[in-house]
Amino acid sequence: MEDEQLMQEVKAGDVGRLELLFDRHHRALFHFFLHLTGNRAASEDLVQEVFFRILKYRHTYQAGTSFRSWIFQVGRNVHLDSVGRHKAEVAMPEEVVEFRSAETAPDRQAQNRQQTLLLRRALAALPREKREVLVMSRYMELRYEEIASVLQCEVGTVKVRVYRALRELSDRFFALSGERAS
Repeated sequence: MEDEQLMQEVKAGDVGRLELLFDRHHRALFHFFLHLTGNRAASEDLVQEVFFRILKYRHTYQAGTSFRSWIFQVGRNVHLDSVGRHKAEVAMPEEVVEFRSAETAPDRQAQNRQQTLLLRRALAALPREKREVLVMSRYMELRYEEIASVLQCEVGTVKVRVYRALRELSDRFFALSGERAS
């Protein structure tokens, strides 16, 4: 059954169907929050808050709306509320980016680990808005149309924001590594 149909049933009062939606989407939301916060416990709490809000505000779901876009919009709002309460530094988790391979030589693995660390630090140093759009587009693999729906803006605006965020990420990465961006 499609997510949109399940959500319509939840909206109509069959709240037991929310369990199926949780099973389908809690991991993606957890990783979304983990990329934004770098904190596993906080990410788990935020996922729980998203599903609590879905239950509480189920009447606001509009038929024909992409459930995936809607749930990430709810997740974004939950995260923004959380950021307002907790002004903590972001520490990116170890599993965010991995360049390792079993066939890679030990010296190359060390270089890859260093690049991974620098990339995590550069991503964590980005302003929240830029980090958020990169996480949605690159890690969560949301289409630009879905991101536009989440951010409530035009697709062209999303493209510009992703481009600018990637440029700033690149600048920060190369500044941290002591190299010049090409």
